[in-house]
Amino acid sequence: MSKDPAPSTRSKDKAYAPRSARNLWSGVLFGFGIVAFMDETVFHQLLHWHHFYDKSTTGAGLVSDGLFHAFSWFATIASLFMLADLRRHQALRIKRWWGGVFLGAGIFQLYDGLIQHKLMRLHQIRYNVDIIPYDLTWNIIAALLIVTGILLIVRTRNASLAPEG
Repeated sequence: MSKDPAPSTRSKDKAYAPRSARNLWSGVLFGFGIVAFMDETVFHQLLHWHHFYDKSTTGAGLVSDGLFHAFSWFATIASLFMLADLRRHQALRIKRWWGGVFLGAGIFQLYDGLIQHKLMRLHQIRYNVDIIPYDLTWNIIAALLIVTGILLIVRTRNASLAPEG
């Protein structure tokens, strides 16, 4: 009787699967955090186009910006702790991580553009201008980020189960 190598392969797959998910989630969290940080820095602080919450006073808008900024940094730092842990265990799959980054960035941007801007009307990208070009640009970029992330994630799905070498 010959020995079946499949059980040991399956146990290796099970050992790498959680780290594969951690690569993905670390990237998604980093994507959320970095795009939120860029949104806050560029559109809120540098250009003064809007605040996170524009339905009240400027003071309330600034407080909402501060909370939004804290969220973005929390997400970014948490993702970097996960990334460091993956590197320490030699389980970092950089292409899968980047897939998560693109996916997270796109999901955050699409959520911001559709839910916060249109559905909840917390703020708009800009005021007193034709908003359609801004909305189209914002949401098309979000869709491109999501598609790029999904393509990278799908391409690395099977490769993420084995150590790089």
